[in-house]
Amino acid sequence: MNKKLIAIFVIIFISIILSLSLFKKDNKKNLPKDDKILEKSSYSSNIIENVKYSSSNADGNEYIITALEGEIDLKNNNIIYLTKVKATIKLSNLKKVFISSDFGKYDINNFDTIFSENIIIDYLDNEIRGEYLDFSINRNSLIISQNVIYTDNSSTLKTDVVEMNIKTKDIKFFMYNKDKKITLESKKN
Repeated sequence: MNKKLIAIFVIIFISIILSLSLFKKDNKKNLPKDDKILEKSSYSSNIIENVKYSSSNADGNEYIITALEGEIDLKNNNIIYLTKVKATIKLSNLKKVFISSDFGKYDINNFDTIFSENIIIDYLDNEIRGEYLDFSINRNSLIISQNVIYTDNSSTLKTDVVEMNIKTKDIKFFMYNKDKKITLESKKN
């Protein structure tokens, strides 16, 4: 049902953009030479403010993503580039994962999302920070990388990558370079 609503929204939006661009093209021919400056300053935009999408998978997990602003990719209108992104993953076991980032790239077909810059993931009493996050509700996969810091109540862990299976809740930590080690610092009580 969500895919149908999203598809209808995209079709209507594209129709409006195409209609406006055809109208603009027809009117451009009839403009007097003095009005060329006015013609250049009026254009259609592919920016959407206060974006919100939601989806769910067969396991009962729900994914809600919001952004201050979204820009539809003109070459692939299934991709939306997001700014000031917040996401909530409502897991079927009633636990929630909260994600925030400066930017995102959202695919409206499969709901896959790439988050980038200043990423914060909050899950229970755990926080994960990093610079790049690949999330797929269909693959049940959350992979965060680049300057990753994982913090819980008792320790702080620094690594290159944290990979989480949202179905099994399994978490893997690893380094790209096998010569480097994951660092773990215990918090003093």
